[in-house]
Amino acid sequence: MFVHRIASDWRLARLSQVDRGLCRYAGKLTLEPSAMTERDVEELRELGLDDALIHDATQVISYFNYINRVADALHVEVEDFIRPWEQKEAIQ
Repeated sequence: MFVHRIASDWRLARLSQVDRGLCRYAGKLTLEPSAMTERDVEELRELGLDDALIHDATQVISYFNYINRVADALHVEVEDFIRPWEQKEAIQ
């Protein structure tokens, strides 16, 4: 349920300030990559993240953006064993 809430709208989930900052950063990097500025990195530093962690987060976020775009472009079908979120939540 917690993960579902984050995936649906992280703003409604109970997250730490650091996690909220990372979600904001990930959202902007995903939806507006050309709008990224040094200020975006500064905000993460102000939350206590060092450059190595910011680098790693950026790599992971970017990789998932990349691989999802590849899957979308090639029309990769979802595996049969993956249930929609609604079904997973009902099972728990």
